[in-house]
Amino acid sequence: MRNGSWPLAIAVVLTWGFVYLVTQVFPDPPLEVEATVLIGLGITLVLTIGYPSALRGPRQAGPVRRSPGRQGRTFAAVDRSMPLRSGLTAEAARRAVRLLHPVLGGDSVAITDRERVLAFQGPGSDHHTVGDRPQTEASVRVLAKGRTVVVRNRGRLGCPDPDCPLQSAVIAPLAIGKRVVGTLKVYRVDEIPPPRDVVEGLAGIMSLHLELAELDHERKLAVDAKLDALRAQINPHFLFNTLNTIASKARTDPEEARRLLLRLSDFFRYAVRQDGHLVEFGQEYFFVRTYLSLEQARYGERLRVRYDVDPQVLSAHVPVLTIQPLVENAVKHGLADKVDGGTVRLKARVDPLTRTTSIRVSDDGVGMSAELLERLTSGDGAAEGGVGLRNISQRLQALYGERYRLDIQSDYGNGTVVDLRIPLG
Repeated sequence: MRNGSWPLAIAVVLTWGFVYLVTQVFPDPPLEVEATVLIGLGITLVLTIGYPSALRGPRQAGPVRRSPGRQGRTFAAVDRSMPLRSGLTAEAARRAVRLLHPVLGGDSVAITDRERVLAFQGPGSDHHTVGDRPQTEASVRVLAKGRTVVVRNRGRLGCPDPDCPLQSAVIAPLAIGKRVVGTLKVYRVDEIPPPRDVVEGLAGIMSLHLELAELDHERKLAVDAKLDALRAQINPHFLFNTLNTIASKARTDPEEARRLLLRLSDFFRYAVRQDGHLVEFGQEYFFVRTYLSLEQARYGERLRVRYDVDPQVLSAHVPVLTIQPLVENAVKHGLADKVDGGTVRLKARVDPLTRTTSIRVSDDGVGMSAELLERLTSGDGAAEGGVGLRNISQRLQALYGERYRLDIQSDYGNGTVVDLRIPLG
């Protein structure tokens, strides 16, 4: 018990004795036990609140030490602000050092990767230079063994500069899984090292953010790969058939052939050169209309198109190259084999209450058998002239997690309806 707490303890004991006497001994009859307890608790609470030294302890000279609760709030604030979600880069390390320096209890703070110092702030920055290899022997040990090192004197620190002011340090590894990718180093200019648990705790937070950054990068690579695969699945028969249509028009209607050729150029320019994974619906809408105009040139009156698009949808963001493949499947699998053709409908709405964008692609064509629908959703549809719906579903999963819905209903002989619902963006 702290020395400052003894007077309070004695006062509480005397108080309960006094309360017992005036409520149980002197009165006749004595008060109820509940009343005695409540009176005693009330006076004890007043004494405790009015005696702050018992809670705070005696004042100490030197640096202020944060209480565990305050440290926890500091960690939470740092966790929210940590700039390492983009990876262990020099810019991210520089911002992290600037954020961490006030809360780590050290004079200097540095972050390194395995090859070089990424950021350094505080005394010693004249020779612990950003871009150089880590100089101290302790840093090399941490990178090699993946365990925190506490250094309590300058000799064990192992800095080759004889004028280095740094005397002690705590150096913690930054790791992604079991792979050490760098270090967090906190130095002091005296021989009292910084608190190890604080440094290790913040190194753990940093490592978690680096793991999330790597997962984000891997997910982006996976989505990129699926987008490239989708581009590669653009049906070569569509190109050949469109070129044949243009060649035929060139003899009978040269002006129409020229327009179709420009539309075909727009189609492939958008499909191949579109950057990023999200675009405004208006751009996808233009792409769909370009595609359908080329198909209408081929099928003529057998292919009818109806658009029902809320103008509010045009500025909403949707995944690139997602709507056109759904429309293409409607044409290829719904209407191409129907003698008198049919109608493809595109409907799009925004629901501001649920903050979702709803897109429906439907046709009144021949529909699909359960076996064909299974092949399309499993990714084998491209082999039959369609675009695999499984690829689209996996891209949506990578972009939105569980926050999307892709429902397909097909009645053989009566057509197909595809409903897509994604978060409004």
